[in-house]
Amino acid sequence: MTVLDKPADTGGSAENAVPAVPAVLTPPAGRTRHGTVRLLTAGLILALLVLVPVTGGLGAYPVPVGDVLSSVQYRTGLGGHELDRVAESVLWNVRFPRIVLALLVGASLGCAGALMQGVFGNPLAEPGVIGISSGAAVGAVASIAFGLDFLGNWTVSAFAFAAGLGTVLLVYVMSRSGGRTEVVTLILTGIAVNAFAGALIGLCLFFADTAAIQQITFWQLGSLSQATWPKVLAVLPCAALGLALAPLYSRRLDLLALGERPARHLGVDVERLRIVLILVVALLTAAAVSVSGIISFVGLVVPHLLRMAAGPGHRFLVPGSALLGAVVLLAADLAARTVAVPAELPLGVLTALLGSPFFFWLLRRTRRRQGGWA
Repeated sequence: MTVLDKPADTGGSAENAVPAVPAVLTPPAGRTRHGTVRLLTAGLILALLVLVPVTGGLGAYPVPVGDVLSSVQYRTGLGGHELDRVAESVLWNVRFPRIVLALLVGASLGCAGALMQGVFGNPLAEPGVIGISSGAAVGAVASIAFGLDFLGNWTVSAFAFAAGLGTVLLVYVMSRSGGRTEVVTLILTGIAVNAFAGALIGLCLFFADTAAIQQITFWQLGSLSQATWPKVLAVLPCAALGLALAPLYSRRLDLLALGERPARHLGVDVERLRIVLILVVALLTAAAVSVSGIISFVGLVVPHLLRMAAGPGHRFLVPGSALLGAVVLLAADLAARTVAVPAELPLGVLTALLGSPFFFWLLRRTRRRQGGWA
């Protein structure tokens, strides 16, 4: 408790004197927000440091967390000891590739969601809006249905990645008019392309045999059960490039949040910013979907949770969404493979079951704050 400066004398009378007013000095809002950002960052990093060894140890073949850490130390030359052959194989050939892939896919989807919401200025936007996920699904489904395997184990991932990038470029070209891209037109074009992609997937299922249909169905549900080190290496360059580029545009996204016209007056090339960020979103999402299938709602839920906790500033929101996305997907994958042992729940189904109620709540909350929609 701090007392303000003594007030000026109003005439010398004790009755007319203005009493000193006690006031609590509160820290500036910016300082409070910086403290929240530091706390959230530390919490997310700590969550990752705890989740990684716990996830490595839990499963059908349990490995104590101490042994997990000891094996990592042994492999990195920092001491520890080598485990028995079965435990080493489970950790390094099954669980660790899956953990790394979960981190990469979760970070990519979370970061892509933050960029999408910043570009469209709408907290309800997510990467699937402009057809990236459905386009990638068409490529993967087509390669499975028609038995294409000229790239070996990379065939499905390569087709999904190429189709995802091709779809977003098609949506962008179709939504341009007069040298500019309108956000509403872009979203509506994405909806139309999503519907067309669904029809193409249906045709592929019609012509596929029973074994291919089962594989397609499993892929569409989303899963990391087929994770291998080659798949990690397939997604790593694209994910690393996208995650490195995204924070560079945080300040311009903050300016874009003021509106297109104010952003242009402040020196932001809005059209170029949209092109670059849509390509970054396509890179991140297509890379993730190509190895994991369709995992929904991560790109929607993660950025909005951080925005509610730390505000709308993109300098923390973009990298923070990558961190939280990695934490969320790693925890969800752990739940997917341990909740119904010995069976494994599809990861995409689990994220949809948890994300759909959140989306409904978010929709109701947004409507209530705006006083209803016409």
